Amino acid sequence: MKKSRILLCLLFMSSTLMFGQGARNIKINEVLTNNTGNLQDEFGRRNAWVELANTSFSSYNVRGMYITTDRRVLDKNLTIPQRVAMMSIIPNGDARTVMSAQDHLVFFLNSNPANGTLHLSAKADPQDVVWIALYDGNAIDIIDSVSVPVIEENMSYAREKDGASVWRVKASDEVTPGIKNLIKTDETKIARLKREDPHGLGITVLSMGIVFSCLALLYVFFRILGLFMAHKQAIKKAGRIQPIKAAVKTGEKLAETGHKTKVILKDGLQTAGIDKEIYMAVISMALKQYEDDVHDIESNVITIKPHHTNWTLPHPDEPVIS
Repeated sequence: MKKSRILLCLLFMSSTLMFGQGARNIKINEVLTNNTGNLQDEFGRRNAWVELANTSFSSYNVRGMYITTDRRVLDKNLTIPQRVAMMSIIPNGDARTVMSAQDHLVFFLNSNPANGTLHLSAKADPQDVVWIALYDGNAIDIIDSVSVPVIEENMSYAREKDGASVWRVKASDEVTPGIKNLIKTDETKIARLKREDPHGLGITVLSMGIVFSCLALLYVFFRILGLFMAHKQAIKKAGRIQPIKAAVKTGEKLAETGHKTKVILKDGLQTAGIDKEIYMAVISMALKQYEDDVHDIESNVITIKPHHTNWTLPHPDEPVIS
């Protein structure tokens, strides 16, 4: 009983740790507090917004997590219900809250949750520094937070690139709600590769993977080819054998062997597999030969017994009547 309890506790702790690690991959990626000509909601209104980014390579559902701009939630003496009252929960029932790998999701602030899943009641004053935080579903663990300075209209405060620790103010024509923060249309592929993989580790792993995959395929191909060539002669010989003749000979040999085996098992090893009927036939032939030899040994006297009939030969002088 104790072992089962310990096992359940370990499973619970591991699952909690896994979910916690998944939540840590959700980051506040970009915030715009003074929106006068930027992103519009489905009702045509321009509210402040915050963008979340999933920096992992697996999906995660952010439903049940909290977003707040009220610093009072940092008071450790608050109860959970008091802290939840100062937060805006991300509701359930919307497929968009399931953030796939490297996905982005924008939530509107200063709005009414009744307008939709992506509308939150958290306040964002464009004339003041806005502290915004993302809390886990237990309303205790803070996942990410950032203080947004007062910036001009339609400019955002964003990470240098998704998940980076460096933040900067982005001009209105550089704001990227719902997509990656770092996008350069005039950047060449080589420059992008150098930027994303400065030490060449990724391209090295990719190249080695391609080479080893090709070598593995070549090994499998030549291995199969070698086995085929090694058995090619045997396959030809097997094709030349007459199937019916071989089957008949095999059947006769099996029948003979089975008969001898049956006799040996029945009469013992003394008969060496020879049937008793053979012995009887040999003895009978010997007796017959013996009788015939005795009958042929007789005297040289020939006995002729006359045989009388009613027919007589005609006299030579008598005419023959035809």
